[in-house]
Amino acid sequence: MATLLISDLHLHPGAPAVTEGFLRWLDERAQGADALYILGDFFEAWIGDDLLDLGAADPTGTAPLAQRVASALKALADTGTHLYLMHGNRDFLLGERFAREAGATLLPDPTLVTLGDERVLLMHGDSLCTHDEAYMAFRAQSRDPDWQAQILAMPIPERLELARQLRERSGEANSNKAEDIMDVTQEDVVTALREHGVTTLIHGHTHRPAVHDLEVDGKAARRVVLGDWQPGIGWEIEAAPGHDLALRRVTLSD
Repeated sequence: MATLLISDLHLHPGAPAVTEGFLRWLDERAQGADALYILGDFFEAWIGDDLLDLGAADPTGTAPLAQRVASALKALADTGTHLYLMHGNRDFLLGERFAREAGATLLPDPTLVTLGDERVLLMHGDSLCTHDEAYMAFRAQSRDPDWQAQILAMPIPERLELARQLRERSGEANSNKAEDIMDVTQEDVVTALREHGVTTLIHGHTHRPAVHDLEVDGKAARRVVLGDWQPGIGWEIEAAPGHDLALRRVTLSD
């Protein structure tokens, strides 16, 4: 059976068309898949799994959306599809509670898996954007367990405001950065492939879907980049034994 990989849906209440498209994709495309990997930035923002306790009282509307999505994922998992979630730069506080309710397993970044007939390295991709020094400093801070514990100890309204401020600052900062700074660093891609002993890397984050051919120690290698999801449009990779990886743009019709 096939394995599917997606990334960068950035689900949030302000983009209901993306949520509806994803739920249709689950019903129409993911049914029967052996596994589904979601490689980060599943949600536009995530302030902690206890947000789910607010339910309909969540002023942002994220909790009801997340509960609906978790239920749909759990229904898919109950049919036998293995579900895996990786943190992104937007939802790095996604925790075991949400994963459990979704019937999914949280994966470290990076992770090695077998897809089809080969070993493949999976990453979100943000750790490869090393030319963006300001972001890399924030990434190091946001992945620190002590920093995360401090944030999760804050009252939910304060976390919601912090998330809003971080998104605002990120948008302002990115608007002033050169495009190449926000893309991955080629040397770090090669290093990651070499260190893990593989010739294929799959990641998201950059919103630049493509297959990049490269060479690592005289061997042909490749970097396969998933795209972000928009109303009516998604991106997937399908991997099946006996077939090469297929990167596809999918139409999410009503």
